Amino acid sequence: MKTLLSFLLLLPTIAVAQQRPKQSTHVRTDRLASEVKAEFQHAWQGYKKYAWGHDDLKPLSKSYHDWYSEPLLMTPVDALDTMILMGMDQEAASVRDYIAINLSFDKDISVQNFEVTIRLLGGLLTNYQLTKDKRLLTLANDLGKRLLPVFNSPTGMPYRYVNLKTGAVRDPVSNPAETGTLLIEFATLSKLTGNPVFYDKAKRALVETFKRRSSIGLVGEWINVETGQWTNSDSHISGAIDSYYEYLVKCWVLFGDRDCKRMWDESIVAINKYLKDDLSQRNELWYGHADMNTGKRGATTYGALDAFFPAVLALSGDLAKAKLLQDSSFKMWQQADIEPEEYNYRENKITSPGYPLRPEIVESTYYLYHYTKDPRYFRMGEQLWRDFVKYCRTDEGYAALKSVVTKEKSDSMQSFVFAETFKYFYLLFASPKTLNFDQVVFNTEAHPVFKRLVRK
Repeated sequence: MKTLLSFLLLLPTIAVAQQRPKQSTHVRTDRLASEVKAEFQHAWQGYKKYAWGHDDLKPLSKSYHDWYSEPLLMTPVDALDTMILMGMDQEAASVRDYIAINLSFDKDISVQNFEVTIRLLGGLLTNYQLTKDKRLLTLANDLGKRLLPVFNSPTGMPYRYVNLKTGAVRDPVSNPAETGTLLIEFATLSKLTGNPVFYDKAKRALVETFKRRSSIGLVGEWINVETGQWTNSDSHISGAIDSYYEYLVKCWVLFGDRDCKRMWDESIVAINKYLKDDLSQRNELWYGHADMNTGKRGATTYGALDAFFPAVLALSGDLAKAKLLQDSSFKMWQQADIEPEEYNYRENKITSPGYPLRPEIVESTYYLYHYTKDPRYFRMGEQLWRDFVKYCRTDEGYAALKSVVTKEKSDSMQSFVFAETFKYFYLLFASPKTLNFDQVVFNTEAHPVFKRLVRK
């Protein structure tokens, strides 16, 4: 760990074009990127008008929602780096000042470690790297220290909640996504502050999660961080597990971490053996559910959260499976012209019809377009964009859908729509010079962190 940490401390900060990218010679590309930026601004103005100083806009009631009893500025922090990439220089400078002056973590509230880490800690670190504004690093360091008590369990895996003022922790039954999706942010904080404790705690949590995989190499859905015992043996790549696998790949790519590469290499063998569902008669590839101990096939469901996996497969070098799975994700989207939260692929039936504005299928489209340069992914992205605007746009922002079947809207616009959904659409259509894909790794909230590949 010390060798890797020493390397982390030498990493340069994020590289991004300092000027607005030149207009693309491809008129269609330029037009779509401009459309995404305009719609981002539309949603942002709705937030500013009705929810300024709070966490999220409620676009139908034109009011606001805070995650806790006091706001933590989720939307401003999540949105800032997307503004910078879009060249919204004046607005970004104003928002950055507002965050630096008004955001405080000295609050007697119990927060969810995972969500605060990926949204706030990740956002502050990326925006510090983009702007060199030391006030943002000071905030990130303060937040990181306040989150550290979550790791004080007998196993080293984190509790789900921690009080930012008192350090009191609660909820020992967690899941691999929440125990294993911390290393990008905490290791970057160690790099930027020179304090190894953040890296050490997050790396141990990830390793301890992996160590508790079953004899056939799978992890379950819920685990007690005090006893190390699994409380739910359902294994899959969906919510509660998804970003655990994502970070194994990304920490290998970002930090050259050989432990993460080994853990991914072992995990993907089990994933492909027990979770992959190859419907060759329909020319479809899916990933479903299985029991972590026996490998017995469980639910044949896949959903909006699972649609991140083509990006991870592509990043890991398995383009063949990434392409097939992306085609399946797009077929799921086409069932109702927008993706459902869950879909039974064997029965060809939507089983959970909500759509909370998720970005994962857009993320994977962006990755595949980057790796293949195949224009069909650009066209796929354009269709996703048209449907997204058609069904989710409101007078004052964008609204989640209660049902992709009926298209009834829900009064919710979470901050990740700014951090992820709009960002991945924009990067898909904008000039590659906007952000050098090969110089960054995105955390699971799409905050880009500078990478440096090391041969080991």
